[in-house]
Amino acid sequence: MDDPPRLPRYGHYIDGQPTPPASGRHLPTDDPWTGTAWAEIARGDGADVAAAVAAARRAGTSGPWATLTPSERGRLLWRVADLVTARADRLAEIEQRDNGKLATEVGAQVRYMADYLRYYAGLADKVHSAVIPTDKRGVFAYTRLVPKGVVGIITPWNSPLTLTSWKLAPALAAGCTVVVKPSEYSSASMVELAALFGEAGFPDGVVNVVTGLGAEAGAPLVEHPDVAHIGFTGGTEAGRRIYEMAARGMKTVTLELGGKSPNIVFDDADLEQAVKGVVSGIFAASGQSCQAGSRLLLQRSIHDRFVALLLDFMRDVRLGDPRDPRTQVGPIATRPQFDKVMSYIEIARAEGARCVLGGRARPDLGSGQFVEPTIFVGVNNAMRIAQEEVFGPVLAVIPFDDEDDAVRIANDIRFGLAAAVWTRDLHRALAMTERIRAGTVWVNNYRATSFTSPFGGFKDSGIGRESGVDAIREYLDIKCVWVSTDLDVPNPFVRR
Repeated sequence: MDDPPRLPRYGHYIDGQPTPPASGRHLPTDDPWTGTAWAEIARGDGADVAAAVAAARRAGTSGPWATLTPSERGRLLWRVADLVTARADRLAEIEQRDNGKLATEVGAQVRYMADYLRYYAGLADKVHSAVIPTDKRGVFAYTRLVPKGVVGIITPWNSPLTLTSWKLAPALAAGCTVVVKPSEYSSASMVELAALFGEAGFPDGVVNVVTGLGAEAGAPLVEHPDVAHIGFTGGTEAGRRIYEMAARGMKTVTLELGGKSPNIVFDDADLEQAVKGVVSGIFAASGQSCQAGSRLLLQRSIHDRFVALLLDFMRDVRLGDPRDPRTQVGPIATRPQFDKVMSYIEIARAEGARCVLGGRARPDLGSGQFVEPTIFVGVNNAMRIAQEEVFGPVLAVIPFDDEDDAVRIANDIRFGLAAAVWTRDLHRALAMTERIRAGTVWVNNYRATSFTSPFGGFKDSGIGRESGVDAIREYLDIKCVWVSTDLDVPNPFVRR
């Protein structure tokens, strides 16, 4: 009897080479559509992290990377962008198989990732230091922006390549070296992406990837004394633990964490357009997005009419194989997340919310990791379904009376990642954007992001910003230089 075919196996990527795990152990990585393992990844631990950090430190201090000009770093990033464009189909296929997102969405994300790389390729030599006019005679002062050093990047399973590029591109443009620890549920695409950096001519050790579990590989990366900065995207509780660990090592952090974003529709809005924005905000990517508009705030005068429009729009939504371009809602990416989403649906019912759409699993589809797009009405903002991040296709509809009431509900939450306002009144729109405590506020649209614009949250939604010019500064330290222009050294016992 023939042996079953061996699954593709991915090692780490350390010091420019595919590297087997020091322990010899591997983890299966499952296809959410079929529910079966399609590949194996290296199960990394502290020894693998130590090797990767050592390689990154060497590359940043004594290798050719340390002597490159910002313009030369930019040219290397541009080459990687070209390779990403050329291999986009391959990268998208692997990522889609790992996390079950729609093939159409993943393909678009991977191609857009190349634009992120090109943006920071161009920005690498355009972040300027400053000459400082001081109150001291006989001295000349200026600043220098210097790379922080080794950066640890930890990313989740929902959009691994995109969310890694948000950190990787500015870190490399700044001159840092990196060690990436992707989610154990979606690591294969990141290992394949890392090899493209070597192909583009990046020196060995500049980009490293260690795969494995958070406790076994992620924690040692955060705690390693030679790691200067941590860039993390994930849940708020995990982010808090990482922040605490990083603080013990006096590391800086960029944390893009959870959200429970309000999508606010006023009675003067274009309701048909707002319906499309609400659907995009919560049901795209099966709700598995930190910026999901999971709280729908409706002015009371339009509440019933808008819910009817929303239900009509969602009546014929197509669930199924995420590789099929006709599919609109795919599976939940992991079995633990599927169980969590279903538990919150039961919590909402127990709290007294009324389910008017969905609310069921679909065991008849693929592996059974499907949750129907779900809408609850009769929700008040104190309910758990309104306060806690579900990270699935579950929408909580909350009525409000006027602008003050909408602001009160929108801000009465520990999160502050994003929000949206739907209205034809420009004065109202601008006033609302000032009063809502969120890092991104959209007006008459939802989910728009760009490599040119900063993204991040307030409160428990994170620290720091990604994308735009602001992101590269997260990976740079400021050094101040004082040069004496006076030939006579002043009295050493008197401070200047």
